[in-house]
Amino acid sequence: MFASIIGGALVHPGDWHSKFKVGLGLDLSSGTTVTIRTVVLKPGSPAPTSGQIAQSIAILNSRINGQGFTGAKVQQEGSDLIVVSVPHRSAENISPLLRAAVLRFRQVLLEAQGKPTLLPAATSTSPSSSPSPSSSPASSPSASPSSSTGTGQAAGARALSGAGKSGAKASGSASPAPSPSSSAKASPSGSPSASPSPSPSPSPSLVKRLPTAADASGDISKVTSKAVIADFNRLNCANKHWQKEIYGGNPTKWDNASTQIVACDSQGNKYVLDVAKVLGKDLTKVAAQLNTQGQWVVNFNLNGTGQKAFGDLTSQMVLKYFSGGHATSVLDQFAIVLDGKVVSAPQVQSPITQGSGQITGPAPVGFSHKQATSLTNVLKYGAVPLAFEQQSTNSISASLGSAQLTAALIAAAVGLALVVAYSVMYYRGLAIVSVFSLATAALLAWLSVILLSKYEGFTLSLAGVAGLIVAIGITADSFVVYFERLRDEVREGRSLRAAVERGWQRARRTIIVSDTVSFLAALLLYIFAIGDVRGFAFTLGLTTLIDIVVVFLFTKPMVTLLAGTEFFGRGHKWSGLDPARLGAKSPWRGSRPATARPATGAAAAPAARRTSPKEA
Repeated sequence: MFASIIGGALVHPGDWHSKFKVGLGLDLSSGTTVTIRTVVLKPGSPAPTSGQIAQSIAILNSRINGQGFTGAKVQQEGSDLIVVSVPHRSAENISPLLRAAVLRFRQVLLEAQGKPTLLPAATSTSPSSSPSPSSSPASSPSASPSSSTGTGQAAGARALSGAGKSGAKASGSASPAPSPSSSAKASPSGSPSASPSPSPSPSPSLVKRLPTAADASGDISKVTSKAVIADFNRLNCANKHWQKEIYGGNPTKWDNASTQIVACDSQGNKYVLDVAKVLGKDLTKVAAQLNTQGQWVVNFNLNGTGQKAFGDLTSQMVLKYFSGGHATSVLDQFAIVLDGKVVSAPQVQSPITQGSGQITGPAPVGFSHKQATSLTNVLKYGAVPLAFEQQSTNSISASLGSAQLTAALIAAAVGLALVVAYSVMYYRGLAIVSVFSLATAALLAWLSVILLSKYEGFTLSLAGVAGLIVAIGITADSFVVYFERLRDEVREGRSLRAAVERGWQRARRTIIVSDTVSFLAALLLYIFAIGDVRGFAFTLGLTTLIDIVVVFLFTKPMVTLLAGTEFFGRGHKWSGLDPARLGAKSPWRGSRPATARPATGAAAAPAARRTSPKEA
């Protein structure tokens, strides 16, 4: 990956700035930090729990990142404070996003694949008629209204049914005059037909096959605004910033309960949704449980207001959009919408009039435990009366951020220069190794930050720069340990080649232990710290790993190569390995003084005479 970036820059030198661009945090560029406090809406309610605050942070993160903001951070501070930091944005851009997300239940009016479509503008409302099965290519047959398990549903569909006696009562009154066949449906003119006519005269209110690659299903006459149709046509769910494109990033537009909206789900489908008849605050109890068939389901209860609204609407939906126990249109679906996005769109299989219902997963397997728990958390959060109060807003200008970045770079340059100067004065020729080791470590750290910025959205803060500066000392410490072990071996009288290997064996353990301790400290600091301190911990841990790579793959091999040169191998006085300067115990190169052998014959007496203690 490093090679691809470097190679691309060499081939296109004019793109160096764009390819080698580091994402800068708010304190090094410009932007806004907003501190908000979570509060409950109902007087006397307990303080928000940690789970509710965590859900709030997750939703705010999704909302802010959905606007295309890079480097944004949403973090908890204290027990009830949330700090939102967004680089390069003003308070006017951020404040509309810092609202409590409200869960809403909306009826599906139109559904299609999440590609741009071409639908006609809404016409005047014609006599009410239910869409025929052929006009709903995206819908699929559902289970009978009295079933709560979702058996018989097409894959990907979800069923929403009443609990207790409500389902049984509804099954007798939901379809007072069912058609004789599940495929027969009264046409707008009133003449029954067992099968679609080869050349029908379509009602202008029904959405048929479109002149584009995408098909839509539903009833376009129920869409009250041409603007909503226009938004639906141009909506592209493949664009992760579709809310910004359609609504300009304004939550008051997609969260307005009294207007129809367009929305996407996580599978890439798009919808036109009716006004919200039921809100998340109308839910009183939500739980993920196993049903009698051993499948995970989500049970929920409604308060008095929600019970009446949900009962009236689901009764009408089952009456109009079910025939012979089968769904005939996507209008039998309720969209569960959180923060303007469709979380789930279950089908209504029976009226929910008793204030309790059950959501089952797609047949035949149903929900997994994780899916049921996730949907339960969404519904619970929609029922939690949390709100946000802005406590403080701090804006950092571009000039201040630039000054801080300049100061950080100057500090790094001064620290690096001091380390190099000390290395040259103390280690002399060995300073070549230390300088190139520092340069290699700096290059790897720089490229790592670039890749993380480009592919992971990493932003370098002032605290992160501090971690990179500390890395200079970590790398210097590693080669100091090795050099001192090497010089100790030279003092013992070993040759340089032998000292290089033996000194490395002794220094290697020390370097590994030192870097391990440093990395564990950075890891624990990253886990338990908050705010910019985590940026310091991250860069510290990153550069510690880089130090291991540099010492093992660069510093030691380079010393081995230099040991083979005459300048270092013979211990030149400027090499840093001069035996006389180091105070070697025996002659350099490991030679021993000649020992006298016992003499015999005539030669023995003169030798003894020369070494006689008495004569001495």
